[in-house]
Amino acid sequence: MKDSTRKRVLVTGGAGFLGSHLVEALLAEGHDVLCVDNFYTGTKDNLLGVLAHPRFELLRHDVTFPLYVEVDEIYNLACPASPVHYQFDPVQTTKTSVHGAINMLGLAKRVKAKILQASTSEVYGDPTVHPQKENYWGHVNPVGSRSCYDEGKRCAETLFFDYRRQHNLPVKVARIFNTYGPRMHPNDGRVVSNFIVQALKGAPITVYGKGRQTRSFCYVSDLIAGLLRLMASDDEFTGPVNLGNPHESTVLELAETIVEMTGSRSPIVFDPLPADDPARRCPDITLAKAMLDWQPRVPLRAGLAQTIDYFDALLAREVRAPGFRVAALDGYSRDQVWKNST
Repeated sequence: MKDSTRKRVLVTGGAGFLGSHLVEALLAEGHDVLCVDNFYTGTKDNLLGVLAHPRFELLRHDVTFPLYVEVDEIYNLACPASPVHYQFDPVQTTKTSVHGAINMLGLAKRVKAKILQASTSEVYGDPTVHPQKENYWGHVNPVGSRSCYDEGKRCAETLFFDYRRQHNLPVKVARIFNTYGPRMHPNDGRVVSNFIVQALKGAPITVYGKGRQTRSFCYVSDLIAGLLRLMASDDEFTGPVNLGNPHESTVLELAETIVEMTGSRSPIVFDPLPADDPARRCPDITLAKAMLDWQPRVPLRAGLAQTIDYFDALLAREVRAPGFRVAALDGYSRDQVWKNST
């Protein structure tokens, strides 16, 4: 007979940055986990620690096609989440958000599973309300270069609540704000990974505009704890609920902090702002505190230290520019490496 305390959990996008951390957390709770990924941005390297786990299963599959499995809960994380990746094939990005949501909701309806949608703060667009509350409808450009992701996620939220109203499906919607930590893709164009990689390589750190735009940065372990609490909450609480760090930093402050923490000699350079780049982004997490008893606990500098160590080790396995190899390959200190590369 099936163990009533062990759930069969499906994680789409499970080989990605957030998905792989979620997979580990679910296995640690004693559940059986089916990880589904098409490996467009995810990688098996993120799952090396669990590939041999007896309760883990990995399936290569694209969620834009139907999936037939037996599960109790579904975390729908499948979608490229960085501008570099989601703008590379914008039509496929929209299909992943919309067709993927339809297919996963159809699966949840068939097997009577609870389903959680990993939505995004991008549904607020370039907000005119600050900080952003869940009842704010957003300020999104529907025809811009970012709209494949922004509007795809907004449509996915619509589908989740229509399935709730039409089929009484138990759904959860989390609006995820900027999250960082180990296993971020080094070339995903996100601000934390960009700055850390540039600093470790001694390259100029690229700040867009004057760096006065703000972001809030949530460490990955805090975000995963929020997702788990949301899934475990009462079925009547559907969200959407903001999950992110309400501590606001300017992009320039982040760049300066990373330069200082890495000991880098990288100069900070300024480029024009990308299209539709939000000027301010910060969550109001009052609802998460009240309904989930959740708030971030990892300070920014502590989380950055872990993330810097991850990228330092990652870059140590690679040869960079001619005459430049990071410290683990040469036995030099980091300062010596930067001197040798200039």
